[in-house]
Amino acid sequence: MKMLVVFYSMYGHIYKMAQAIAEGAKEVPGTEVALRRVPETLSDEILGKMGALEAQKAMAGIPICKVDELAGADAIIFGTPTRFGNMCGQMRQFLDATGQLWAKNALVGKAGSVFTSSATQHGGQESTILTFHITLLHQGMVVVGLPYAFTGQNRIDEITGGSPYGASTIAGGKGERMPSENELAAARWQGRHVAQIAAKLVK
Repeated sequence: MKMLVVFYSMYGHIYKMAQAIAEGAKEVPGTEVALRRVPETLSDEILGKMGALEAQKAMAGIPICKVDELAGADAIIFGTPTRFGNMCGQMRQFLDATGQLWAKNALVGKAGSVFTSSATQHGGQESTILTFHITLLHQGMVVVGLPYAFTGQNRIDEITGGSPYGASTIAGGKGERMPSENELAAARWQGRHVAQIAAKLVK
C-alpha cells in the first residue's frame, strides 16, 4: 500500500507533524510512505523577510510533489497551515492543478485525510480541515478523520490541537511553539489509522 504525505510548511511545524504522520503509517505492515512538498509560490526575498528561510533549508531534501504522483498512491494525507481559516495559497494552487486527475477519476476511492496548524488555539484549524475535505470529496476520495479512539483529544490538562477532523498543532503568534507530544501522538495515530483504512480499501 502506497501513501503520500503531501504538505506545505513555512516554519517547520507542519513538516514535523508530517514526519509523525509518516511514522504512524509505517507501523502498518506493507505500507510505503513518501513525503512530498507542494511548490513554493513566494520568492526567497519574501521568505527571508518573513524569517522562514532557515526552515525552508531544513526541508530542502524533501522532493516537490508532481500532480501525477497522486494517482499512483493508495492514500494521500495532506498537511497545510491555516490562512484565515482556510488552506494556504501554496496548497490551493497545487490542488487547482489536479483537474486532469478529476477528469480521469484518478483519485476516486483513495483514502484522503488532512492535518493542519494555526498560530492560535482558535485560529481556524477545524474550518481549514473541513473546507479542505470539499476538494477531496469532489475528487471522489474516501475522507478519513481522527476518531475519538485517539483519547488524547479528551485531554483538558493542556492546550492542544486535534479534532475529529484531523490532527493539528498550535504554532504561536511568532511560530515559537513546536508541536507537543500529544499533538505528535495524534499525528502518528492519524497516519496509522489512514494506512489501516487504505489497506482495507486496496483489498
